[in-house]
Amino acid sequence: MTGNTVTRAQLSEAVYQEVGLSRNESAQLVESVLAEICDSLVQGETVKVSSFGSFSCRQKGGRIGRNPKTGEEVPIAPRRVLVFRPSHVLKEQVNRHLSGSAADVGSVG
Repeated sequence: MTGNTVTRAQLSEAVYQEVGLSRNESAQLVESVLAEICDSLVQGETVKVSSFGSFSCRQKGGRIGRNPKTGEEVPIAPRRVLVFRPSHVLKEQVNRHLSGSAADVGSVG
């Protein structure tokens, strides 16, 4: 997977090449995994992916913000924000890759 952004199509292609499912089955698998993650987050559950990280939603209260250009006060409504916390394994792999070590690059877990 090259480029700066990994797309659903690239994930599906990687599943196709690594697992050996058909391209349609690979795309359906990727879509169903992402849908399950989204559904769990909408319900307020935490999603933990071993050796990768955890996704969760956090509630933020309303507050008064300020438009930096005009200085005008603007109310900011309460909202839920998505939080991702990478695992130590993922952090180590990213840092190992940045430090120039080629060992274990590309394999999570």
